[in-house]
Parts: sequence; C-alpha cells; structure tokens
Amino acid sequence: MRQPWRVAVVGGGIAGLAAAVRLRDRAPAGTEITVYEQSGSLGGKLRTGELAGQPVEFGAESFLMRDPTGAESAAVALARRLGLAEKIVHPTVGQAALVVDGGLRPIPGGTLVGVPGDLDRVTTVARPAADADTDGGRPLVGPDADVSVGALVRSRFGDEVVERLVDPMLGGVYAGRADDLSLVTTMPALARAARVEHTLVGAVRAAQAAAPRAPGAPVFGTLAGGLSTLVEAAVTASGATVRRDAAVRELTATGTGWRLTVGPTREPELIDVDAVVLAVPARPAARLLAGPAPVVAAGVGALDYASVALVTMVLPQPRLPELSGFLVPSTEGLLIKAATFFTTKWGHLRRPDGLALVRASVGRYGEEAHLQRPDADLAATVHRELSAVLGTPLPAPVDGHVQRWGGALPQYAPGHADRLAAARTALRATHPTLVLAGAGYDGVGIPVCVRSGETAAEEIITALGGSAR
Repeated sequence: MRQPWRVAVVGGGIAGLAAAVRLRDRAPAGTEITVYEQSGSLGGKLRTGELAGQPVEFGAESFLMRDPTGAESAAVALARRLGLAEKIVHPTVGQAALVVDGGLRPIPGGTLVGVPGDLDRVTTVARPAADADTDGGRPLVGPDADVSVGALVRSRFGDEVVERLVDPMLGGVYAGRADDLSLVTTMPALARAARVEHTLVGAVRAAQAAAPRAPGAPVFGTLAGGLSTLVEAAVTASGATVRRDAAVRELTATGTGWRLTVGPTREPELIDVDAVVLAVPARPAARLLAGPAPVVAAGVGALDYASVALVTMVLPQPRLPELSGFLVPSTEGLLIKAATFFTTKWGHLRRPDGLALVRASVGRYGEEAHLQRPDADLAATVHRELSAVLGTPLPAPVDGHVQRWGGALPQYAPGHADRLAAARTALRATHPTLVLAGAGYDGVGIPVCVRSGETAAEEIITALGGSAR
C-alpha cells in the first residue's frame, strides 16, 4: 500500500463527516481525506438557518443523549471530541401531546415509541384490545424473523393503539406507517425482547429494563447556536479537503483501489484513491455500486424513501400550550403530522419580545402529492390547522420558512437488516475498501448516523492495513 493513504468520503452529511473525523483520528499521519458533496452545503439533514434574527433548525432538531446500552450516545461523544460539550442544552418542556378527535391529549408515559408497557396508562388516547396479549407459550417473534411494527402491535393491542399512538410516533420520526416499517430496524430493543418474551407487554417492559434511564436525566439535547456548529467543527477537525458541488458519477475498481469520476459529463475529473466511504442515500449509492457490485446495488437500491416539508413560522405573542409540541395520527385527516413549539420546548430560544418559533412537519409516505403545493399554500394550510388544533386563531406570522426534504426519510421494510447484512458481507468479500455508511443502512437519527460513519472509517482502516496510532 502506497503512503500516504488517500480516502474519498462520498457524501458530506453527518455520517460522512463523522467518518472523516474518525479517519483523521485513527488513520496513519498524512492520510489524505477528501469529502465529495454534490450539493453546495455540508451537513445533510443538519441545517441551521435564521428567522427573526435567531438561529432555527431547518432540518434535524436534536439528538438522543444516550445509546441503547445507557452509555452516552455517539452524537454526544462526537460533540465532546469536537470541543462542543459545553454547548449542549436540553429541553425545558418535555411533555408532548397527541391530536385525538380534533383536540390535544397528553402523550401517556411508559411507552416505547408508543407501544405501551402498561395498558391502563394509554386509555386516555386509545382503547387496547381486551385480552389479546396472551401467553402462547413461545416468543412473539422467531429468532431470525422480522415483522412490521404495526402487524405485531395490532395482533396484541388492537387497531386504536397502532393508529393513535404507534403510527404517529413512528410517523414523526420516519414519515412512514407502522404497518410498513421493520420492527428490527426501527425498534431493535423491542425486537430483541420479543425474541424472548411471550407477551408484548412483557417485551416492552424487558426492553425498557435493559436500558434504564436515571430519573430526571435528559433524553434529548441540541447545541446552542444550532446543529450546523457540529458540522463546521467536524469539517475543521477532520482536516479533510472538502469538494462542494462535486457529484461523484461513477466508481471503478482499479488494481490498487478506486477511480472516481467526478463532475459534469463533458469535463469529467478522474481521481484515484485507495478507499471509499460511500455515505450517500441508498439510491445514489446503488447507482455507484452498479458497476463494481451489481448484486449489492440491486439490494441496496430497493430501499424507498419518504419526502417531507418543514414549515417554520415566527408568531407574535401567540397563545400556546405549555407543551413541547404534538403529533397527529393520520386518521385525523390533517396535512400536519407533527408540530414543535421551539420557543416553549427549548428555553435557550425564548425571546423577551414574545416572538414564538413554531415548526410543523408535513408529508407522509405515499402522500407526496400534498408536497407539490406552493410554499405559500403549505404555510397557509399549516397556520389554519394549527389554529384549529389549538382552538384559537393564531396571529399572522412575521417571518417564515419552508424547507423541503425530498427523499429524506428511509422506509425500512421488514427484512431490511438481513438485506443490509448480505450487502455488506458481499462487499467485504469482494471490495473491502468500499464501505457503506448513513441513515439508508443503519437507521435514522444523529447518533446512529455518527456511529455508522465511525464504523465505516474503522473498516477502511482495517482494510488498508490497520491504524498507525
């Protein structure tokens, strides 16, 4: 292997940037790292903008503080590595609500992404099926099986629990439907427990017990100043050369590594590297894999995505409930699927002038036609629906923004984890210096994406001969 190593990171989202930081930390000194981002902006779904003179998130809003084992999450660890730990802040209002029959009801506690561990606690929003969650003498899910979250919960707790609790909770994260989403990928802790426990209540309680949380410990965090500070600090710490507006159009295996075809068709740039971290969504990844690994490409490219729009409004002294926000079941017939009261939820965003930041999420999987409306139409509909849910007319916004995220959220069908494992096994066997990273493979959320990128970097280091540090 020639020195120094040359590693290409294709994709400048947080997974790719986390990979670049880990490469800088663990690869031999002098390793050349280049990040190729086809757009003009780094960070992927992390994007901090400005409204009414203050930072506001136009993409991801926060990150989990702990991982499933109870240790600090990969996002927190990365923030610490980048010298940003002191900028971590937490919600000052944690209670959220559900829209049920047109009104707001507090989300009951004791659930795991809406799946209850105590049926009596959810009766304020849904009526669980009577006596359906019986012990059949065997685990709920077979040792190698995967099912949709909706299918499992419906069979045990009935339709209302799915439609009024689980579906809106999953919809808030994935913009998808519980009946379509993989249990193993979206709720791995529950999947593990379901392979042992004989009832769903028992599985939820076992999953919760496996990852205990200290009373009062914050669940979520964000960064004062906005999550784009994480992006900027990662770029600096990585020491990588960053190529914006640089679309990688083709990957070709060479005898010693990879050749990237970058830029426009008429004037392509050919770049040779030793290894590639492919940190782009599944469909563009599949296009790049089609030449060197067509079977892997077919499996990876089967993943579908949902599109969403985030409508943020600055409202002068509105009457808002003391809630972090609310979720909307699809059965309510609203365009909005979730809303966040930023300046209520996050104390560091509150303003002495009484201006409030409110953001609504629009778009569910399979309903992309709604997102074809003009920005002004989306904003007006959101304003009208928010007023109806709150039961009071909201004042006219003094500022606003519509952020569209096309193909943003992966829709993990049952069996996703097995398909991904097969793809990675095939790549390791034939092309160990080409590694996948990002939400399209390992799950959504900043900590998962960070960990995915870091793991990809470690695989590259191993494939190239190991760390020199």
